[in-house]
Amino acid sequence: MQQITSQQMFSGFLSGAREVMANKNMLNKINVFPVPDGDTGTNLFSTMRSIINDSSCDPSIKHTINSIADSALKGARGNSGIIFAQYLYGLSMETMNENALTIQHFAQAHQKAATYAYQSIAEPVEGTIISVIKEWGYVLDKLQKSSKDFIEFLSIAYEELESSVIKTTQQLKVLKQHNVVDAGAKAFSFFIKGFLDYIRSGKETAVTDDVMLNENDPEWSLPEHSLEEIRHRYCTEAMIESKTLDLDSIKKHISPFGDSLIMAGGNQKAKVHIHTDTPSKIFDILGEEGVISYLKIDDMKLQAEVAHHPKYDIALVTDSIADLPQQYIDEEQIHVMPLNLMMNDTNYLDRLSIQNEKVLSYIDQSPTLPTSSQPDYKSIENLLSFLSTYYKAILVVTVASKLSGTHNIFSKVAQDLKEKLPPVRIIDSRLNSGAQGLLVMKCAEYIAQGKSLDEIAEKAEEDIQHAKILVNVKNIDNMIKAGRLSTRAGKIAKVLHLKPIVSLDPEGKGTLGGIAFSFKQSKAKAIKQIKKTLKNNVIESYSVVHAQNLEEAKELAHELETLIGKKPAFIEEISSITATSAGRGALAVSYIAS
Repeated sequence: MQQITSQQMFSGFLSGAREVMANKNMLNKINVFPVPDGDTGTNLFSTMRSIINDSSCDPSIKHTINSIADSALKGARGNSGIIFAQYLYGLSMETMNENALTIQHFAQAHQKAATYAYQSIAEPVEGTIISVIKEWGYVLDKLQKSSKDFIEFLSIAYEELESSVIKTTQQLKVLKQHNVVDAGAKAFSFFIKGFLDYIRSGKETAVTDDVMLNENDPEWSLPEHSLEEIRHRYCTEAMIESKTLDLDSIKKHISPFGDSLIMAGGNQKAKVHIHTDTPSKIFDILGEEGVISYLKIDDMKLQAEVAHHPKYDIALVTDSIADLPQQYIDEEQIHVMPLNLMMNDTNYLDRLSIQNEKVLSYIDQSPTLPTSSQPDYKSIENLLSFLSTYYKAILVVTVASKLSGTHNIFSKVAQDLKEKLPPVRIIDSRLNSGAQGLLVMKCAEYIAQGKSLDEIAEKAEEDIQHAKILVNVKNIDNMIKAGRLSTRAGKIAKVLHLKPIVSLDPEGKGTLGGIAFSFKQSKAKAIKQIKKTLKNNVIESYSVVHAQNLEEAKELAHELETLIGKKPAFIEEISSITATSAGRGALAVSYIAS
């Protein structure tokens, strides 16, 4: 076998991608560098799945590799995923426009592709996937001079590749401490193994259940990690597009805000990866350079906690509409899926890549409101896939399905992945904002008490029926435009210059909960409703939330504390999506009674 065709290259790469996917859990378990967040396997699973789903074969090998590289860049996640995508991009740039490649041309293209991967990293670290990619290119170039058969050529190169993977344990201090190889490097060797298996047999690797972890093999010994190794909390990624991108300039502007900076792509489209504590600053900078067509933000601190010190057997998931203190989210290991907010033709992740002041300032100056949408299918699939590695069951509490499609998309993904996931229950809270947050807190209590998934779902349904939110808005226009309040009810309130109290009905639809002639009176009426509730019920928990109105929120909380006899569960700023409809200065009190 003296040359390789475009079809063989395509099928071999798909086989390699499936080999990586089949070892997702193993790669998660040995993930130590650059942070011990246990998601390298999950991130590469996403990258490889994109290759399988979106790439196509062409008679020209160059066009085929271009398609694979574009697909990898689209689905790339995490350090290793983006480095791998840039490697494929380099391979596409260096591959000849032929129907078949000789051993010599194959080796030359792969060796040069390693340079592209190196250039994508702001601070390359030896002993990682990048070292193994470089070694792979070197070995191919060394062997091509005397090789006449592709199978023999690749087999010998693969043996040396495996040796270079094992060497990573000695090259990087953190790997040596935990006695593991680099997860990204091992993933690359899995990819080459799948590729080689296809070249040998002509049969593509099937995605099977994850390879069992052999805990007696020191290569796969489970490491103990310290959260002190995580210097920045959020793994932040974006796809940016423009007619002329200056990658060096972008690196210069965003590098002061974090570390582990990697950029893959060319001068018209690039994938950016950085670890940072301030994702919103990163996206502000990128937004000035081009159009952000994709973004992803992972909480590495939470991922590391879950991967190595999961608190419970049941994972608790909610969406960004739920108001909750960050400290509580951290303590109870709650996974928050952000909704999407579109503003100025740019997509933002609610709470993470945009701040309320920016949204409210935009609304003050624009005749149109930003629009929101549920999380995308792939993001939910990645989250549930990650959680399935570490939990025995998953509980999801979503914003009211009458207000968002989030509940439906979670249900769709969970159904599609039913055979691959542990038991999953998805609860339509029929609530939002502070009330949804209170329900999530109740579910966290039930999990801590050791209740089963079915028991928690049953208790949560009872709590939903006794939950209430009362929103005081200073301007009703946004509520009407956003569809949170019926046009008819809104028009009545607007014509009469009333300050309404907005609530949700039992189905989770927006409704009028009362009217007043001033914002002060509307707050008084909300308190009056709570007094009425207290005549026959006990308020178990309550919260006060606001849109850039902390002082009045504190004043309201003080009044309620005197009335109810206990402090609020929390006083929090609402999400940017909620702020879009509620408007600047809005206040809301929520409670669960019994």
